[in-house]
Amino acid sequence: MLETLLNQINSMAESLVASLPAMVIALIIIGITWAVAKGASRISARIIGKTELRPSLRNLVDTLVRLGVWLGGAMIAAIVVFPDFSPTSLIAGLGIGAVAIGFAFQDFFENFLAGVMIMLRDKMQIGDVIKSGDIHGKVEFISLRESHIRAFSGELHVLPNSMLFKDPVEVVTDLEERRFEVVIGVSYDTDLDDADAVIRKAVGSVDLVSKDKDIQVLADTFNSSSVDFVVRWWAASSGPDAVMNRDQVVRAIKRGLDEAGIEIPFPYITHTFKESVPMAEGIREAA
Repeated sequence: MLETLLNQINSMAESLVASLPAMVIALIIIGITWAVAKGASRISARIIGKTELRPSLRNLVDTLVRLGVWLGGAMIAAIVVFPDFSPTSLIAGLGIGAVAIGFAFQDFFENFLAGVMIMLRDKMQIGDVIKSGDIHGKVEFISLRESHIRAFSGELHVLPNSMLFKDPVEVVTDLEERRFEVVIGVSYDTDLDDADAVIRKAVGSVDLVSKDKDIQVLADTFNSSSVDFVVRWWAASSGPDAVMNRDQVVRAIKRGLDEAGIEIPFPYITHTFKESVPMAEGIREAA
């Protein structure tokens, strides 16, 4: 039995030694593949740089070029090490194990395909500000598996592409300008037309507010202590102006209403009693 074991070990050692030249050649092919993939990526980047492709599509083309070169190099290396290996046998093996591979790498392929679809569509590009669920931030990076969203508070959210592909995504910066709104209440004794004019003038005085689109001042609700206006205006959808314009508009409205003597009321509460209050009777008798 020991002799049989030694014979098997010798046979394996001889096979290993015999395959060393092929393995060395395969390693050389892998090295050449790495160099070719790097060179092909640079060439494709130069060619794409002369076009107007979106950054996400550039990433997709670069990834596909590298993937194609590596698949070709890996197949050649496999044929060198295993002479009986062929693309036909690979396809046959994939056909047998396709179901098992599909279940094992379901999430990977789902995110991969979602990444391709996200890169191909026109909306949600690198640099856009998006909202998806509780995530709100700027798109910094899109790969074939995941996307990086930088929150305005500094945190980086790494999201699987399947989430961004299946869940609703609000692209805040799809247009250069977007509409903002704020609710402001005035007291019931206020002339609504006068309040409308004051608010409209105040909003129009803010430099960050778009002068090309109309300002809307809509009387909206009879609230408990006030008549509420919905004030709408357009401003830049991204950058510091998207944050500062609301602050400046609210300040301008408050300042304008104060100067016009128009009250922004606190909540009023009126108590009504069906019967006389004993405390009140005692106060009148004492007086």
